[in-house]
Amino acid sequence: MNWAFLQGLLSGVNKYSTALSRIWLSMVFIFRVLVYVVAAEDVWDDEQKDFICNTQQPGCPNVCYDEFFPVSHVRLWALQLILVTCPSLLVVMHVAYREERERRYRLKHGPNAPSLYDNAGKKRGGLWWTYLLSLIFKATVDTSFLYIFHRLYKDYDMPRVVACSVDPCPHTVDCYISRPTEKKVFTYFMVATAVICILLNLCEVTYLVGKRCMEILGSRHRKSRRRGHLPDTCPPYALSQGRHPQDGTSVLMKAGLAPMDTGGYT
Repeated sequence: MNWAFLQGLLSGVNKYSTALSRIWLSMVFIFRVLVYVVAAEDVWDDEQKDFICNTQQPGCPNVCYDEFFPVSHVRLWALQLILVTCPSLLVVMHVAYREERERRYRLKHGPNAPSLYDNAGKKRGGLWWTYLLSLIFKATVDTSFLYIFHRLYKDYDMPRVVACSVDPCPHTVDCYISRPTEKKVFTYFMVATAVICILLNLCEVTYLVGKRCMEILGSRHRKSRRRGHLPDTCPPYALSQGRHPQDGTSVLMKAGLAPMDTGGYT
């Protein structure tokens, strides 16, 4: 594994993430990716070689293995981790697109031109939607793969012995899985970390949507308060003191204000 690339990837994603998203990234790269690379692949490297059936019928162990392990755990986890980390890169790409657009705009209109964005990395407008959809997509991917694992391996179980009666097996034969307890522990660990990541994504979606709603409601409340403090459209007026109402030089003045000299106006 290229650790420099991993460090750069984490730094780039964390730069535009919330605190919950940083926790999610730590969960993914430390408790899922590293566990997968360091331990899980070694645990499953002998899954087919040591899948032994009590028969000498040619082809029977192969078809029985395919019957109970249609897709390998490690390959499903690899696909899951690839799909669940891609949306975070989309956020970084969207920010890079904003920065490039800002650069081209400056080149075209000059360095003193007003900026297109107050902050290219601030989650507003399209970037807010990209970030929100990335969270929903990540939660959906993890949920989908948990369902797939549950359908393929009921209750995420790893039995010690399975009974197989698929052709060309001559009769029902018993097949033995290599290191079933160890594989079950790793399966439960990966499922638990996926559930935690789903909860973190849902909490962050709730936080972002709630924060946005509060901002909108607060903006509307401030506007309504400003409208409530505006002066009346037709305020009461009084004639200037010391002037007769019939005098053509008299002016209408708002009650409570000082007299106004109108000698310079026509």
